[in-house]
Amino acid sequence: MRIISYKDLESKEVEGGSKLKIKWLNTDGSDNFAVRHCEIGSGGFSPYHSHVWEHEIFVLEGNGLAVGDNKSKSISVGDFISIPADEIHQIKNPNKTLLRILCIIPK
Repeated sequence: MRIISYKDLESKEVEGGSKLKIKWLNTDGSDNFAVRHCEIGSGGFSPYHSHVWEHEIFVLEGNGLAVGDNKSKSISVGDFISIPADEIHQIKNPNKTLLRILCIIPK
């Protein structure tokens, strides 16, 4: 068992995003999934992209928009988002407060 605090990890900026910082929570000790703690600042967004794997997102703090195929849906604390493989998507924070999410992807 491994226990860490996300506060002790280094944040990395994401190319193609704006005001997006990511902390990789399980860089070792996990064979199947990678878990990322993401912070999107006011007016920020993740890249508008797709990939061959599905992934899931859980909203920890704040409100934002989940964008896909030129549609957007509001997201807020406690929401779970499941994004199928090859679906174009983006997370935006149009608000003045921080948006924090967990993003789970396969390794």
